[in-house]
Amino acid sequence: MMNVLAKAWRLLRLPKSIQLSILRLFQDQFLIGVTGIIFNDKNEVLLVKHTYRGNWSLPGGYIKAKEHPKEGLEREIEEETGYVTSADERLKIRTDRDEARLDICYIGTHLGGEFRPSSEVSEAAFFPFESLPLLPKDQLVFIEHALRVKVKNSLSHESTLQRFQHYFSR
Repeated sequence: MMNVLAKAWRLLRLPKSIQLSILRLFQDQFLIGVTGIIFNDKNEVLLVKHTYRGNWSLPGGYIKAKEHPKEGLEREIEEETGYVTSADERLKIRTDRDEARLDICYIGTHLGGEFRPSSEVSEAAFFPFESLPLLPKDQLVFIEHALRVKVKNSLSHESTLQRFQHYFSR
């Protein structure tokens, strides 16, 4: 029965705002969303253009029941873009009390795949930080924070490698 309802829901192709309103009528709980700051090997950030928004934004969506948030993000990105990614590190958890939503933001890595448009995403592209298109302020803050974490982790990794190299070179 649930599979039939889920298929019917997908066939409706309602805008996200209407979907959320309907879900909230029947569900007195927080919706849990996931957002990804996905980097390619050039440290460029993956952005998507949603068909229902028309502007660029970070990829993401809602997790399913019994689904780990990392798995939900990876699934959403693959379903919407065809890209295979890895959600590597949780960056931030935020709440939106106006919309009864909890959003978990992850830093991740692009592993492969070919872009294919979907009913939700018409375009996807990787952008260097210096050339990002117009984005909501909170998303820019997340990207900047993710870059800082990435640099810090990279420096920490290099420092560890240097210590190991020094140790083994004796």
